Amino acid sequence: MIRYFTEDTSFRLKEKRLIAKWLKEVAAGRGRALGEMNYIFCSDAYLLQINRQFLGHDFYTDIITFDNSEDFELETGRPGVSADIYISIDTVRANGAVYGEGFTRELHRVIVHGLLHLVGYDDRDPWHQQRMRVAENRALKLLDEMRKEADGR
Repeated sequence: MIRYFTEDTSFRLKEKRLIAKWLKEVAAGRGRALGEMNYIFCSDAYLLQINRQFLGHDFYTDIITFDNSEDFELETGRPGVSADIYISIDTVRANGAVYGEGFTRELHRVIVHGLLHLVGYDDRDPWHQQRMRVAENRALKLLDEMRKEADGR
C-alpha cells in the first residue's frame, strides 16, 4: 500500500494512482513486492530536522529514506520493500530549476530514487551514481509510457 502525506507544506501530489501503479511496476521489475510505502512531502526545515535528529547530519537534502523492508519480509516471508520516504518539496523545486528538469520531472525522479535505493541501487561513488541515474531514467520513461497509455495515446 502506498500512502502520501504532507508535513509543513501545502503541496499536493497529482496522479497518485498512476504513480502508485508505476512504483509497483518498478519494484516488480526488480523482483520485489511493495509493502507499506509512506511518502511524506515536507519543507526543507522539516527534512533538515529529520536529518539532524535521526542521521546526525546538519545539511539540507532532497530525500531521506527509512527502510522498513525487514518487517515486510518477516511478516510475509517474501522479498519486498517497505519504507517511510521523506521528500523536501523546497529542494526538489530548486533542483528542478538548477538541473533544467522542471519541478514535476525532478519530483518523479526523487520519488523513484528512494525506491531504487530499497531495491538495491546505491549512489555512494561515481560508478554507482551513473548506474542509479540510468535506472532513474528507465523508470521515468516507463512512467511516460504508462501516462500515454492511461491517456489513450
